[in-house]
Amino acid sequence: RCLLKMVKGNIIVPEDILSFCCNGLQGSTSPPRAREPGEREEAPGAMASPSASRNPTEVQMSQLVLPCHTNHRGELSTGQLLKWIDTAACLSAERHAGCPCVTASMDDIYFEHTISVGQVVNIKAKVNRAFNSSMEVGIQVSYEDLCSGKHCSICKAYATFVAQGPLGSKVRLEPLTPQTEEEKIEYSIAAERRRMRLVHKDTLKDLLTSSPQETELETRDGSGAVPAERTRVESVELVLPPHANHQGNTFGGQIMAWMENVATIAASRLCHAHPTLRAIEMFHFRGPSQVGDRLVLKAIVNNAFKNSMEVGVSAEAYGQEMSVSRRHINSAFMTFVVLDQEGHPRTLPMLAPEPGDGERRYREASARKKIRLDRKYVVSCKQTEVPLSVPWDQSNKVYLSYNNVSALKMLVAKANWVLAREKEKVRMYTLEEDKFLSFRIEMSVCIPASRAFSLLSNLRRRHEWDSHYVSAELVQKVDDDDMIYHVVSQKLRNENKPQDFVILASRRKPCSKGDPYVVAFRSVTLPTHPARAEFTRGETLCSGFCIWPESEEMTKVAYYNQAMPGYLTYVTTNVAGLSSDICSTFEACEKFLLKNKEDLISRLQD
Repeated sequence: RCLLKMVKGNIIVPEDILSFCCNGLQGSTSPPRAREPGEREEAPGAMASPSASRNPTEVQMSQLVLPCHTNHRGELSTGQLLKWIDTAACLSAERHAGCPCVTASMDDIYFEHTISVGQVVNIKAKVNRAFNSSMEVGIQVSYEDLCSGKHCSICKAYATFVAQGPLGSKVRLEPLTPQTEEEKIEYSIAAERRRMRLVHKDTLKDLLTSSPQETELETRDGSGAVPAERTRVESVELVLPPHANHQGNTFGGQIMAWMENVATIAASRLCHAHPTLRAIEMFHFRGPSQVGDRLVLKAIVNNAFKNSMEVGVSAEAYGQEMSVSRRHINSAFMTFVVLDQEGHPRTLPMLAPEPGDGERRYREASARKKIRLDRKYVVSCKQTEVPLSVPWDQSNKVYLSYNNVSALKMLVAKANWVLAREKEKVRMYTLEEDKFLSFRIEMSVCIPASRAFSLLSNLRRRHEWDSHYVSAELVQKVDDDDMIYHVVSQKLRNENKPQDFVILASRRKPCSKGDPYVVAFRSVTLPTHPARAEFTRGETLCSGFCIWPESEEMTKVAYYNQAMPGYLTYVTTNVAGLSSDICSTFEACEKFLLKNKEDLISRLQD
């Protein structure tokens, strides 16, 4: 009868009865508050983080740094931090997959600060996007000083996990639906990061092949150089149950911690000091290891630069039978520095590489350093910190393409767009933020999305519908998805010379259902096309098309443009005329698409 008792028309649930009984025992005579229909039970800590807005895959971990976690300086061991990062990311992946997951790869990690004993490490991990059987997990790491209340970012990482079913079979994952603006941005860019991982190895090969002069051995006085052989380290670890998950697979974070340990020893042998790990380059796990395996860990300094050194480290596994060949589990490249008392990097001894493979590793380390700097410069920094026109070359072509597409996708995912003008089918929106004024113009056109994508991605045909374009010359075809054009446009108001641009055009087909076709544009610098006196060199930071199929025949076409600071004065003083001009240009674009659709139909009929 208590369970069915009604209070003000609401049923008291068992939790309320328990609360009422406890209050009664404590002398309280007031009845419990009945929950309104549809009201959810408030979990502990719900006021700090409302469950309604929290990503269901989000995992938060807080660890107090104890002396057993630190090195001789009282700083958190990077290996221990890697174990915590991998654990939090794996738990997030398993929340989405609903089954065991294993670490497949980890993107570059740059460690900004060290963490001292007594401080708290806060790790937040959540799934950004699920593909067929793999998913990307984003991890944010910060530390908290309990005495001062100071919070500071340590690193941001992206890990790829694979869901595993019975007997190691792959599991097809359910798609993830992003909710917030931040989640939509990460979801959209995850596909571009995945593409960049797949071509990571080819980037190094291309650089070594096309630019061997950049990676030649330095001219050095060999008398002060340390032979690389002296830095070589080999160690073995036995995989025990605490090192593995319930399926017996070794934790990826545990392998990374062991690898960091031998890499630190190798670095110490070069500098005869205690080095600090600054970065880990993107790496992939090539195969699993299980409880009972012996892991052989090898490390050697590949190259020593002025203030940093690269250490190559590998992990191989074998069972009890020595006769069985070793399995290659993982290889990684770690960058170390040696800090003085003021925290500044010290100058390092020179390295004398071994003949043959040692010289090859030496050259590859030099190439990786250039690629790493390009990647950090173009990919890791904020969009507003990237120069308008970045020099294009073999080492950074993948990352400029990534930055080009991801910048447009970030603009597309922004909220707070305001409708500024609507004329028949064409709608124009504006977005004001910081130093930028962005435009979005969209319309629906009766044309297949793939056909619209093909037409709008060819800048050589843009003059047919955009009166601002005079010509577009294809300068270089980087690959099937990226091309560089030299574009000449009409004279601007109060200008006596036409403008010209060197533009990287990056095209992407949908990665999965619901994704748009993307055509992104940004300025780059080419030595073959410097600024010329007869033109005013213009630059574009972010612009392009997103094309969504609405049906087999109907397509939504949207054009985005982020106006540069120098262009804002003209824009703000001529908003009415500008919007009319843009709408007219887009109407001409619709006619161009429809005309070429009909031409295609006629050719097919013929």
